[in-house]
Amino acid sequence: MLRGWCSEGLTNRTHGYTVAQRVWTVEGSMTMKVGLYSITYLGVWYRGAPLTLDQVIERARQYGYEGVEIDGKRPHGNPLDLSPSRCRELRRRADDAGVPIYAVAANNDFSSPIPEHREAQLAYVKELVRMTADLGAPVLRMFCAWPGVTLAENGGRYDVAQRVWRIAQHETGEAYAWDRCREGLVESSRWAAEHGVTLALQNHPPVIADYRDMLRMIAEVGSPALKACFDAPLAHTQGVIAMREAAADVGPLQVLSHFGGEYERDTEGRVHGLVWHSDGSRTPEHFYAEFLRGMVDIGYDGYIGYELCHPLPTVNGVTVGVEFADLNAQLAAEYLHGLIAEVRTPAVANSR
Repeated sequence: MLRGWCSEGLTNRTHGYTVAQRVWTVEGSMTMKVGLYSITYLGVWYRGAPLTLDQVIERARQYGYEGVEIDGKRPHGNPLDLSPSRCRELRRRADDAGVPIYAVAANNDFSSPIPEHREAQLAYVKELVRMTADLGAPVLRMFCAWPGVTLAENGGRYDVAQRVWRIAQHETGEAYAWDRCREGLVESSRWAAEHGVTLALQNHPPVIADYRDMLRMIAEVGSPALKACFDAPLAHTQGVIAMREAAADVGPLQVLSHFGGEYERDTEGRVHGLVWHSDGSRTPEHFYAEFLRGMVDIGYDGYIGYELCHPLPTVNGVTVGVEFADLNAQLAAEYLHGLIAEVRTPAVANSR
């Protein structure tokens, strides 16, 4: 049962808003946990420098998150930079702060028709598996094919990398990319099993068009070390309407999830979610409650990590700064903790 929130006397002023830090307390155990994915503070989308991993861990603690997912690229989590000793240091730092490192996120692309590119990606993932184990994280998030992002003066952008990816696939056709991705995941699954790490394949395009493709790929790889990262925002953009039914299809394969978007507080103090669209528009979010009910149905007791990972608003032609990320990270934690508490209350869950 949700008891409510208390102010700790700390007020955060961000982007023209004043937000009291809220700490949620819930009777009984909350099986699902809310995590902070470090891509939010990588310095790609907002204007300004990235936070260090130590700063991300502190933000997670301060804002009431229950764990941290480290993005597997510079400046946060490239294995070139994280020796076993540094991993152990970060693990202790996160554990001492009460926000353990629950996952690492690979930014891999096994789809390239160029063998040298695929082999470089395999070497990257092999080292990520080692790094994930050294960090004490049980899960490594995987893509089939991640085109990447490019950095511009006003923040990151997707379109250039997506064009490059499509050009690379043009000669052989995207249908063959499926086989190349499967081969990469088969090999990666062997390394994961050796290190006691579970790979979590995300329902993220390209190659994976929806969660059904994700499940088909997992079945074809056929390794107990490869499971699912079924994310509601992606499913929504892919046309999934019956989130609860989709969750049932995924079932016990689910080991990781994410949520995203932007958040705002109304005049009555309630937090509302906004979904970002590729044309820059935002619309009210309406699907997380059903998704969370689906997670309750299947007994999911893992993490759902917040990520702010899209082009952000501009003010007078300038992209917003880290204060916008701070505001949304605070409100996102409050929003999802409250929603989890609601869907775990039978009277509320059955009345909606």
